[in-house]
Amino acid sequence: MERGKFRQLLLEWNDELNNRKMPWKGEKDPYKIWLSEVILQQTRVEQGTAYYHKFIQKYPTISSLAAAKDEEAFKLWEGLGYYSRCRNLLFAARTIVSDFDGTFPSTYDQILALKGIGNYTAAAIASFAFNQPYAVVDGNVYRVLSRVFGIFTPIDSIAGKKEFAGLASSLLDKKDPGNYNQAIMDFGATVCTPAPNCDHCSLSTRCFAFIKKATGELPVKEKKTKQKERWFSYFIFRHKDHFGVYQRTSKDIWQQLHEFYLYEHNAETKWTVASVKKSCKNHFDGSPVSSVAIRNGYRQQLTHQRIHGHFIMVELNEQILLPANGIWMTLSEMKKRAFPRMINEFIGREICET
Repeated sequence: MERGKFRQLLLEWNDELNNRKMPWKGEKDPYKIWLSEVILQQTRVEQGTAYYHKFIQKYPTISSLAAAKDEEAFKLWEGLGYYSRCRNLLFAARTIVSDFDGTFPSTYDQILALKGIGNYTAAAIASFAFNQPYAVVDGNVYRVLSRVFGIFTPIDSIAGKKEFAGLASSLLDKKDPGNYNQAIMDFGATVCTPAPNCDHCSLSTRCFAFIKKATGELPVKEKKTKQKERWFSYFIFRHKDHFGVYQRTSKDIWQQLHEFYLYEHNAETKWTVASVKKSCKNHFDGSPVSSVAIRNGYRQQLTHQRIHGHFIMVELNEQILLPANGIWMTLSEMKKRAFPRMINEFIGREICET
């Protein structure tokens, strides 16, 4: 398809048929645009919308976000996953306050230099907020361009990223880049989806993939990431109304979130009441264990990892010194901390009901 014709047809579709609604659509405040883009990384719009509203209500400005306590921000983020996004938000907000007097930087290079912001997010902010001619290239854009123009270069290859970035830039409406960027992303999200709605596509008669019946082959990916299986056994040490809680500090999944005492295995492990009591006896002086209950079958799917969870509830007859710097908390105190979704599910089923 001729590039000018593609732009024309896309913008006509946007004006006449695009009815996709999002609370940040048409927003000019770079802070709100940035927040929405970060939330939508690895998150569906339907889920992200509620979090966007919660963050804007609690932290209406960059300065208020920069002044937020980490724990409170993580608690608000709880359930979204990919907590590095929240850490980067806080770090970047504090950088903007310290280096730019709280005013969001207005050039592409300055935006790109902020922690956690890549080419796509920088282009989105620069075009939507400041009308600068930078083309966005996300999964939706890769899909549309690969199909319409018949590009079989893998989108996750160096050559592919360069090729698609060049094509996207050449197609951009330089006079109204924000409107064009929004249009192509919306088109990919609503029409040229993974299972495309070709019967209602105004570009189909000129689309390479539709004509060649290749929509299922495009876009092409070079690498397939192997799924990693991990087995977590959580020991919930409890004495009366207090629970042993730990914070994850290592550079791994769920960094800075809270959990119970963790033992990770290399393979599936079958715990019994007897084996739990024996393990506790080896770790604690005396015999502080009064009862044991085991709950299996919990799982959490991450992008490239599947976490299998075993929860071993250990009732103690005295409040011992917890291993590995754990701290005792009541349930009400725990509710102020951020936990991974799998642990929250366990707490909701097994602790809140007791």
